[in-house]
Amino acid sequence: MAYDEGLAERIREALGATRSIGERRMFGGLAFMWNGHMFVGILGETLMARVGPEYYEQALAQPHVRRMDFTGRPMKGYVFVDPPGFARDADLAEWVRRCLDFVKTLPPKKPK
Repeated sequence: MAYDEGLAERIREALGATRSIGERRMFGGLAFMWNGHMFVGILGETLMARVGPEYYEQALAQPHVRRMDFTGRPMKGYVFVDPPGFARDADLAEWVRRCLDFVKTLPPKKPK
């Protein structure tokens, strides 16, 4: 599945000069990584957001947000955000910031 390159560029712009961000193709889309942890990604035109367990229920209560369940089982701490949920650049920047803030609380992954 292809991913929305325009959305990828908007995420890059929202990240600005943030250091240590990597990009990796995964899940048939594109994932943005920090210290080996995915924090946001794109699957088609949908935003994958790693909000963490503490913010999960609050995120699901927002419009245009649903469980991330492409494996058939919901992934706790991850949500899908449909395009209307990040149509404004400020909304997308808020998702990116919140997700990056969460993964910054995690220890770096050890290289394989």
